[in-house]
Amino acid sequence: MKSCTRAASEAYTMNDAIASFARGGRGKNRHSVGNGKRRLLISTVMSLVLASSSISAIAAGLDCARATSSAEQTVCTLEGLRQADGRLSHVYGRLLGALPQQRVALRAAQLAWLKARDQCGANADCIDQRYQSRIADLQARLVDAVAYRPDAQDMAALGDLRALVEAERQREPTFPLDKVIEQLRIKTGVTSFDNVGGDGLDRAKFPTVRPKGVTPDEWKALQASGIDGGGENGTASYLLINLDGDGPRDLVIDTYSGGTGLFSCINTLSRKGGRFEGNYQRDGDDSLDGDGDDGTGQSCLYTLNGRGANQSGDWIRLRGRVYAAYRDSEYGVDDVYLIRPLTVVGEVPVLTVRYRYQLSVPVVQKKDDGHKTVTLESRLHTALTNALHSVGDEAARDAGSRTPLCPIPSTVKGDDREEYYSYGPGHYSYEIVGDMPIKVGNKCYLGRMVDWFGDYGKDGLTAEIWMREPGDAGADSEQTFTVHGIRTAIGTEMSIGKMAGDGGT
Repeated sequence: MKSCTRAASEAYTMNDAIASFARGGRGKNRHSVGNGKRRLLISTVMSLVLASSSISAIAAGLDCARATSSAEQTVCTLEGLRQADGRLSHVYGRLLGALPQQRVALRAAQLAWLKARDQCGANADCIDQRYQSRIADLQARLVDAVAYRPDAQDMAALGDLRALVEAERQREPTFPLDKVIEQLRIKTGVTSFDNVGGDGLDRAKFPTVRPKGVTPDEWKALQASGIDGGGENGTASYLLINLDGDGPRDLVIDTYSGGTGLFSCINTLSRKGGRFEGNYQRDGDDSLDGDGDDGTGQSCLYTLNGRGANQSGDWIRLRGRVYAAYRDSEYGVDDVYLIRPLTVVGEVPVLTVRYRYQLSVPVVQKKDDGHKTVTLESRLHTALTNALHSVGDEAARDAGSRTPLCPIPSTVKGDDREEYYSYGPGHYSYEIVGDMPIKVGNKCYLGRMVDWFGDYGKDGLTAEIWMREPGDAGADSEQTFTVHGIRTAIGTEMSIGKMAGDGGT
């Protein structure tokens, strides 16, 4: 993005050129330009001056002192729209700097967008939608332009991780990834602490007394940086760890933001002199601007969803580099993303571990309170066991079927027939492994197996079968049965890809 001084200097140079052409020129080729050509050249240079003025205005944001259109006046009147305009200008300027070879095309596209914005007139909602859509588009392009690209050392680290998991898989195929991550996890040279307080209606706050393990020098840098994770109710934790190998420890901030997904944002700040600085900062800016990023929209290295996903993050070391090993799991799959800290995250090395399950329904089922049990009658147990044969043992297939799960009575007409093709709608908090018919004697029930995104522990897979009669969607009609699943790791794959699930970007 041009500075005001540079833009003014360029405009002055063009004005001088116009004057020179009008006088016939003063260089050695002054007689080579005829009157007609001179007028054409003057017109061309004038167009360039006007274009330069428009471009400078685009990069600097809307000048409310010169607002003329209804849309511009509306933007200047409303604080939210003024902030959106400043945000757009900031992201656009960063994109110009990141893609200098595309400046002409970017400017043309931005001028076209300004015309589209002005078509909103004084409609604030329309203007806001135009801004939000444009900001999102430019941020996506900026991420692609400035994101870290995995190098040969990163790919070698991915190969090492795969080799370790494969070797462990041969010894113990149930938890090969977990065991390898535990071996690689950085356990020394780290210090963790949390925000304090937060009792009752008070929010937890950054400590006022130096926590144990934090050196006086680090404490001084933390205080100078104004660090405070500031999540829901002030809930945040911190980890001091050397992320870049330069000696001083850097800072990892885990901020709990809550919401329906019980989200946490993990971000990293690098130690630079007497301060900790944002990992996405460019051009020497010391403070996190606006949304806490450099225009890419990335204020988190990655995020963790505590409800509606099976995710985790660990700091590991491979090939002399520190990585955030971010795991995002589903039924039959563990995806591990190797993320370089202190970077804008784009495509990253990915290790995929695949599993096969041996599924069964225990004859003795625990009731909801966990203290009482019930023994399934033989006919029902056989029906549930047979139903599991229609569920994939390596991958979930989600809800529904192309054919009716249970025979549709002739009395059922129209849209009511759809009831027989699926158990019903799902929910973000669990994963549908598959719908199936459950035939108990001569009676057919709708069945669904669910799990919690491959959540697996010492007791095996956390999963259930739900069963109900077709057409009877009441909660009282539903029966729930525990499914016992034992997994075996069957293979690994390497790739480069963007983080899926609720990760980071």
